[in-house]
Amino acid sequence: MPWFFRSLMPIRIRNAENLPKDGKAILCCNHMSMTDPLRLAYSQKRQIYFMAKEELFHIKLLAPIIKSLGAFPVSRGKGDKTAIYTARDILDTDRILGIFIEGTRTRDGNFLHPKSGAVMLAHSCHAPVVPCCITPKKGRMPRLFHSCYVSYGAPISEEELGIINGTPSELRNASKLVMARIAELREADLGKSGG
Repeated sequence: MPWFFRSLMPIRIRNAENLPKDGKAILCCNHMSMTDPLRLAYSQKRQIYFMAKEELFHIKLLAPIIKSLGAFPVSRGKGDKTAIYTARDILDTDRILGIFIEGTRTRDGNFLHPKSGAVMLAHSCHAPVVPCCITPKKGRMPRLFHSCYVSYGAPISEEELGIINGTPSELRNASKLVMARIAELREADLGKSGG
C-alpha cells in the first residue's frame, strides 16, 4: 500500500489468506464509503475487479483511480448486460470479482438488505463467495486518518449457498447467508476495537 494511502486510510487486515491465491472467486463486501475499493485493493496482492456505478466514471479526478483498481461500470437498475458479460468474463478467466453486496453505500453504518446479483453469478459461474467486512475501529463510518479493519471470512462454496434451481427464494436465502457472514466479521472486529 503506497505511503500516501496508508496515512490517509490506515487499515488493519485480518485473514487476507481466505481469498484464494489462484482461481476465481467473488469477493462480497459491505459498502460504507467511496474509498472502500481502495481499502480492499490495498489489502490484497491479487487484482480485484470491481463493479462500480457508472456515475463514478464521469468524475474527472476519481475515474482514473478506480479504473486503475480494475473497476468497470454498471448502470444500476437497468439490467446492464455489458456489466454482466464483463463480470462473467472475469470469473471465467479465473480472476477475482469484487461486489458490494448491498448495492449502494449505507448512510449510517448499518447494513442494508443484500442484493442477489452476487450469488446469482456465483451459481452460474460456479465460483466461491468470500465474505469481507470493512469495520471502522471507532465510530460507525470510515473517516480519513482513522483506522479500519478489513477482514476476510472463509470462502462459501457453491454447495453451501444452497442454490439448485436459481429460484428467487434460493437467491434471497443465499444472499442472506453471505450477509450474515459479513455481520459475523463485523461483530468480531467490534469486539477487538471495543466499539
